[in-house]
Amino acid sequence: MNYKLKIQYDGTNYSGWQIQNNAVTVQQIITDAIKTITKYNINLIGSGRTDTGVHALGQVANYIFEEKLDIYRFKHSLNCILPDDISVILMEEISEEFNARFDAKKRSYIYLFSKIKTPFINKYSYFLNDKFDIDYLNKISKSFLGKNNFTSFARKKTETKNKICNIYDIHWREFRDKIFFYIEADRFLHGMVRTIIGTLINAHKNKWNHEQVNKIFENEDRSFAGEAVPAKGLFLYKVKY
Repeated sequence: MNYKLKIQYDGTNYSGWQIQNNAVTVQQIITDAIKTITKYNINLIGSGRTDTGVHALGQVANYIFEEKLDIYRFKHSLNCILPDDISVILMEEISEEFNARFDAKKRSYIYLFSKIKTPFINKYSYFLNDKFDIDYLNKISKSFLGKNNFTSFARKKTETKNKICNIYDIHWREFRDKIFFYIEADRFLHGMVRTIIGTLINAHKNKWNHEQVNKIFENEDRSFAGEAVPAKGLFLYKVKY
């Protein structure tokens, strides 16, 4: 049986999604919780990595298990074991061929800015005391649409050799004292979203044009892009299949 999970988590206390040595990760916590219930080791496959401190509203994962589970009871038991900052909000049986990582067609992230300093969303937003020109940000963000080499926007030590990504949608929206950034692509590189946002903030401050952004792509060098914004405002929003 192949079981698909939709997961939400507060990434504040975790070193990202993926299991790694000498670090507490979301994937490890969920894998251990499933083993506690079933007494079996399982291979939990996530739709993709999230970096240290990044949150998720719609992470997707799956695992194969030999026995048929009572999904309602199992999901309830799993959430009882999981810490308060991780929750399985949906569980379903799916075709045996489904793979949460390789079958994903699009992934989207949102980033939250706060225009006022407030303790109530400080863990989940970036306070930036600047005046935002949303129209300008939406215009300059179009430079990122389409298929491009994102070497300049990925961490230098990333293990991924293929740096080509296809961005389908990227935009900014303002709602009262908050600003939302949205981006959707076929795939993302390590640190890519936060670096794109930092670069766009630089563009906003210095009133760059499209040619100046395009030069960053052409240089294929991380040092030409902006400083990555803090992880705390970033959420994996949705994975589409």
